[in-house]
Amino acid sequence: MTIRNTGDEPVTLIGLTTPLAMMPEIHETKTNAEGVSSMSPAGEIAIAPGESVALEPGGLHGMLMRLQEPMTEGETFPLTLLFDDGGEVTVEVPILGIAARGPED
Repeated sequence: MTIRNTGDEPVTLIGLTTPLAMMPEIHETKTNAEGVSSMSPAGEIAIAPGESVALEPGGLHGMLMRLQEPMTEGETFPLTLLFDDGGEVTVEVPILGIAARGPED
């Protein structure tokens, strides 16, 4: 998913919400000099005017913890992006198969 700021002012993504998970968070995958990867919460994400941020495997990504129901391939779920100015954007996210990866595959 790519989040684009088409406005004239910076925006800050502060969180996610979905009825599918009790703890949806934005995480970031980092790899150290030894090649060991780890994930941790990303916190707030500022997006400058005219810029975009991608949520995808291997970098910033949505982590859905404490699922409230099983995810079924081929279905969708609503995901709401929360911004610091009180704005919200809801998108329908497709549920892909377990083998689905990012653009590197």
